[in-house]
Amino acid sequence: MLTERQEMILRLIVDGYVKTAEPVGSKSLAGQLKVSSATIRNEMSILEELGFLEKTHTSSGRIPSEKGYRYYIETIIKNLDDETNGFFEFEKLFENKEIQRDELIKEAINLLSQATNCTAISLGPNAYHSKVKKVQMVPLNDTQALIIVITNFGYVESKQITIQEEMDMVELAKVIELLNELLMDTPISKVSEKLHYEIQHSHIKELMKYRETIVDSFIEAFSKFAQTRYYLTGQSNMLYQPEFNDIRKLREFIHTIENNEIFKIIETNADGISVKIGTENKVTAMHDCTVVSSSYDTGSGEKGSISIVGPTRMDYRKVIPLIKYIADHISKLYEEE
Repeated sequence: MLTERQEMILRLIVDGYVKTAEPVGSKSLAGQLKVSSATIRNEMSILEELGFLEKTHTSSGRIPSEKGYRYYIETIIKNLDDETNGFFEFEKLFENKEIQRDELIKEAINLLSQATNCTAISLGPNAYHSKVKKVQMVPLNDTQALIIVITNFGYVESKQITIQEEMDMVELAKVIELLNELLMDTPISKVSEKLHYEIQHSHIKELMKYRETIVDSFIEAFSKFAQTRYYLTGQSNMLYQPEFNDIRKLREFIHTIENNEIFKIIETNADGISVKIGTENKVTAMHDCTVVSSSYDTGSGEKGSISIVGPTRMDYRKVIPLIKYIADHISKLYEEE
């Protein structure tokens, strides 16, 4: 357990480093704490020995370690008032009843990225474990039809198909009926496998005159279900962070984004706030980053999440309450449906 003065020094070093990205020295703290520089240096040495601070090679000042950030988050700022400045734009956004939910969430993520100067991500609920409830086809005109799939959680996915001249609408309707019987209560993750198996090994192969067009359309629609819906913005914000002046680190970060590896470190099912600092993230390119996530409820038994990816010296006092605020309001959007 740290003393009151050690906690104050750690807090001031984290706050100072967040603002300037420069190591914090004893002289800058002495005036704030009204004690001698020698006393501050002694306390800083103790904090370094305990693993809460690190000394850089280029300065006599100190910077927070991962352990220091963790203590700062879980012990120090936990007892401080939340930094709620800048919530006004979010309040105004969530009060707007004219914007559809999905667009409102995207706009909230854009504002989150701007407010924190970090990369912001929203992950929608993943329907991978949902089951097929109903399959139907809706003719749009003489040459187009819409295949619609509805799951037990109420998710809807659709795929437009072209009706060839040789296709008979009555026969197509029979195919849809057959697929309804075949796929009822089948997990989304098993649909593709089941379709291929049944067509090759049962009597429906003969019945499905238009199987290639229909089945390919279904498989494409179901593959969309199996993917997590996501929205990501603010990647360019990382270009301006001092931590990414190293071009190699920047390339690794961009590669992680482009290859969707970043989603490996996003918490999607955890309750409350999740904070992964530096090497707590499994992806090597994220070892200079912190990922702050909060899940939200969709009212259907599934969860989505919103996350901030930024340098380990991000403004936790601002980011954590803001993430929580947005997640709570997204949950309310689902409750209002």
